[in-house]
Amino acid sequence: MTTTDSQPKQSAEAASAARSSDWAIASNDESLRASKVMIVDDEPINVKLAQKYLSLGGYHKFVTTTESRDAVALVNSEQPDVLLLDIMMPHVSGLDILATLRADKPWAQLPIVILTASNDAETKRRALELGASDFLSKPVDPSELIPRIHNVLTVKKHYDHLQHYSHQLESEVLERTAELAKSRQEVIQCLARAADFRDDDTGRHVLRVGRYARLIAEQMGWSGDALNMIEQAAQLHDIGKIGIPDSILLKPGKLTEDEFSVMKNHSVYGQAITQGLPDHEMNLLRGHAELGSQLLAKSDSPILAMAAVISISHHERWDGGGYPRGVAGEAIPLEGRITAVADVFDALSSKRPYKPAFPLEECFRILEEGRGTHFDPRVLDAFFACEQEIVNTHFLLTDGE
Repeated sequence: MTTTDSQPKQSAEAASAARSSDWAIASNDESLRASKVMIVDDEPINVKLAQKYLSLGGYHKFVTTTESRDAVALVNSEQPDVLLLDIMMPHVSGLDILATLRADKPWAQLPIVILTASNDAETKRRALELGASDFLSKPVDPSELIPRIHNVLTVKKHYDHLQHYSHQLESEVLERTAELAKSRQEVIQCLARAADFRDDDTGRHVLRVGRYARLIAEQMGWSGDALNMIEQAAQLHDIGKIGIPDSILLKPGKLTEDEFSVMKNHSVYGQAITQGLPDHEMNLLRGHAELGSQLLAKSDSPILAMAAVISISHHERWDGGGYPRGVAGEAIPLEGRITAVADVFDALSSKRPYKPAFPLEECFRILEEGRGTHFDPRVLDAFFACEQEIVNTHFLLTDGE
C-alpha cells in the first residue's frame, strides 16, 4: 500500500501539544519542515506512528508505502528529501533498497535513516557500508525521531547549497573560459592580419590558409581541439613578414638573390616575436620564416607553440630543398607540411603584387607537380580528398578580386 499525504489535518489540542513539547519542533527552519518525507515499512502501524510524530513536529509532506517492491520506483517518482527505511521486510530488504539507491547517482546523497528492531551489529555495519545516514530503533521514540530527521535534512541542505554553488561556479568558469577563448582568437587574428596587411589589402589570406589547413588536417584524422588549434596557428604562419622591408615585400617584380635571402628570413622572425629575443640577437635574425617562429616559440599557449612550429617549417620542402633549415621528409613537422600545401595553394589562387590569380585547375596541376618533391604525398592526398570543401572556402573567403 502506498500513500501520499500533503497536509494531514491536526486538532487544536494536538497542535498545542506539539508546540509545548521539547521534542515536537526541533527546528525553526520552515524550509526543513517543508521537506518531503518518505516512509517505507511493511507494518502499517509503524508508518502511521512515524508520520504522526513527524506531523506533530511540523512536517506535512509525506509519501509512504508498506510494499518494499515499490520503494525504489516511488523514490524516483516522488523524489523525497529524506527516507525512513525499515530493514526487515518481505520480498525486498531495506539493505537491498539502500544498495540500489546508493548505486544510482541522483540518490547518492539522499538522507536515509534506517528503522530497525534488531541490535545485530553486523546488520548495522552493513547498512553503514552501504551509506546509511543514521539509525532509529523500533519502537520509534519521538524525542529521537524529529532531531535525527532535522539533522540529516540540515546536512542535505548544506550539501545542496554547495552543489548549487559548485554548479554556479562551473557555469561562470565555462562562460569566462569561452570569453577568453574568443578574445584569444580575436588577438591571434589581429596579429595575423597585421602581418598579412603588409602585402594583402584584405587580410583574408590568413583566414583562408587557416581554413585550408583545418580541412586537410581533418581529412588526415585530426579532430576536436586539434582542428581548432591548427586553424588558428596556421593563420600566424607569415607573422614574420613584419620584419621584412616594404621594398622587398611589396616589390612587384622578381626578387634578386639578396632580396630573396632577406625574404626567406621571415620564418625565423615569426619565432622571435613570441620568444622575446634580446636586441643583439634580434638584429641577427632578419628573415621572415625564422622570425615568425622565434616570435611564437617560447610560449605557454599551445596555439602559439604550434604557430612557432608552423612558422619555422612551412617553407621546408619534402625533398629537403626548402628553407630556413633545409630539413626533409618526416623531419618536417606535420603541421608545417600541412600549412605548406595550404599556403602554396592560396598563393597560387590569389592575386599578388608580382602575379595575377591562377585558375583553380592550374593551381591543382602545380600542386600535383610538387608531389614528393615540394609536398608530402600524404598531405597532398588529403588536400585533394577535400577538394570541394577547399574550393568552397576559396570562394567564400575570396578577396573579390
